[in-house]
Amino acid sequence: MAPRLGFLCWWGTEKDSQKGTPVVVTMEKPNFSVVEIDGPDAAFRPVEKSRGKNAKQVTWVLLLKANRAVGCITWLVTVLWALLGTIKKRLIYRQGVAIEDGKLGRGRLLFGVIRAFLVTSMAILAFEMLAYFRGWHYFQNPNLHIPQASDLQGLLHSLYVAWLTFRADYIAPLIQTLSKFCIVLFLIQSVDRMILCFGCLWIKCKRIEPKIQGDPFRLDDVEGAGHKYPMVLVQIPMCNEREVYEQSISAVCQIDWPRDRLLIQVLDDSDDENIQVLIKAEVAKWSQKGVNIIYHHRLIRTGYKAGNLKSAMSCDYVRDYEFVAIFDADFQPNPDFLKLTVPHFKDNPELGLVQARWSFVNKDENLLTRLQNINLCFHFEVEQQVNGVFLNFFGFNGTAGVWRIKALEESGGWLERTTVEDMDIAVRAHLNGWKFVFLNDVKVLCEVPESYEAYRKQQHRWHSGPMQLFRLCLPAIISSKIAAWKKANLILIFFLLRKLILPFYSFTLFCIILPLTMFVPEAELPLWVVCYVPVFMSLLNILPSPKSFPFIIPYLLFENTMSVTKFNAMVSGLFQLGSSYEWIVTKKAGRSSESDLLATAERDSKVMNQALIYRGASESELSELSHLKECEKVAAAPVKKVNKIYRKELALAFLLLLASLRSLLAAQGVHFYFLMFQGVTFLLVGLDLIGEQMS
Repeated sequence: MAPRLGFLCWWGTEKDSQKGTPVVVTMEKPNFSVVEIDGPDAAFRPVEKSRGKNAKQVTWVLLLKANRAVGCITWLVTVLWALLGTIKKRLIYRQGVAIEDGKLGRGRLLFGVIRAFLVTSMAILAFEMLAYFRGWHYFQNPNLHIPQASDLQGLLHSLYVAWLTFRADYIAPLIQTLSKFCIVLFLIQSVDRMILCFGCLWIKCKRIEPKIQGDPFRLDDVEGAGHKYPMVLVQIPMCNEREVYEQSISAVCQIDWPRDRLLIQVLDDSDDENIQVLIKAEVAKWSQKGVNIIYHHRLIRTGYKAGNLKSAMSCDYVRDYEFVAIFDADFQPNPDFLKLTVPHFKDNPELGLVQARWSFVNKDENLLTRLQNINLCFHFEVEQQVNGVFLNFFGFNGTAGVWRIKALEESGGWLERTTVEDMDIAVRAHLNGWKFVFLNDVKVLCEVPESYEAYRKQQHRWHSGPMQLFRLCLPAIISSKIAAWKKANLILIFFLLRKLILPFYSFTLFCIILPLTMFVPEAELPLWVVCYVPVFMSLLNILPSPKSFPFIIPYLLFENTMSVTKFNAMVSGLFQLGSSYEWIVTKKAGRSSESDLLATAERDSKVMNQALIYRGASESELSELSHLKECEKVAAAPVKKVNKIYRKELALAFLLLLASLRSLLAAQGVHFYFLMFQGVTFLLVGLDLIGEQMS
């Protein structure tokens, strides 16, 4: 029998059970001898892994691992050092932060107060912790026991007992009185929110909505069909709107309405000549396509947006039009906007305004836009809709609305006395007996501010203007001929409760009293004030936008912190401080919508036909085209972002975090954990907003 060569056994691939038919090879005259081998030779035996490693190899392996560990530590140290260096430059030395001289000193007083409060709170918190761990926690007993002088040991102990006496006799009663007053205001405002929510629920259940009777544009008579369309004037006020002017003009020019009964006014208040040239070219482009559009520019730019609208309404040709629709530069109405809004005026001579709802193209851009979307959805879905159905009055939002020109003229027209010209004209029209309609189903695309700086300036204008208007309109409201309950609604609810009380109690209760309680436990707020009621009200605010439920805690904390800006704006408007008349155009990002696809196609066709244009153009036209291209290059140049550290907000975040830590000494339970989570979450929100500026 021929020998079997066991190579498969050597490599461990032979199995115990053989498969197939064995093959036997025989040789007639073999010239070799057969030797039976029991196992593989020693040279072919597998070498154990433990063998063959000497001390030198082990040393090299350890050195390699140590090198990797040192490299990782070095990288972490480098990153930490770079981060500390950046914080030092921007937070301490303010390098790389370009701020105007007039704005550099603005807000220093508030920041100084918060910083002093923060340092004092840290010192008192350390003192409190020392006293707590040393067993000096006398405040656990409701009846404060002051030991005798003979029982006192040590100067530190004496100072601590003196502090307990002073805060229990003088500080705590004042804080308790103020907190009770704010809690009453808080409950009143909460009841108002609940009533609005119940009204919205009633509207949804009963399916109450403004309806158009019949089909006002039915073409029964082809020859006289055009007379069913009233004359409509569309105004687009803008000021240095380089990012959004093109898409706004394009969307308005595509509105479905007879061209002979529609006029579009582009009210350009830009002081940049390059932007003026671009807007003029856009207007000329649509004018060549047959759109009835004109360009209007003021030489004397006074009164901001109100002055711009007032100047446009003074033109002679405006008297031929019956209605006027207003769109800000970042708004993009759908083609059927006028067909969904203007018919509501038919057979309703008392109707002066039809307001549409806003819809946001960048609501999911970052955390700030998501939080704004929560507030604005509640404003339109609940406040505007309920007031429109039950009161026929609400504040005009300044854009995405259609006015009856007669109502504007009888109410005094646009006035330049405040920064909220939209609310001003709405209040005066209401005093003259005009009614308003809000269409929740008609939505117009627009943008919300994506940076914290733009959002803060916008909120300052929105909260200082109503207080200016309240001071100016109060005598007119009292002496008006409307019903008494309408006067009470305007004064007590529209102005005082929603414009004055809301920022006052939010700032006082959650940004002053809550941090004070961390070293004055006698004035500790009830758990339902700090936790249950705010969470419940936040849930009500988020109901119109259910996808925002994961952001309920950041929304609650962010709103409480933004009350600092809102309270400051409210005070400046109420007492006519200098910043109350400040108007800064909200910066836009120029987010695209579906209607921008047409504009993109037009730009492509324009590039393809550029050679034909040059061939048939004269020298003057060629010079204009070259100037336009230069302006487009200047306008398209990227603007370098300015990194800013908002020190007031960051200091306030740490202050609320300290308030959460202090609650451990007062209530070691659910209250502490909620406030700890509150402080940490708000700190993360603040860092996220700062990261948006540094990205």
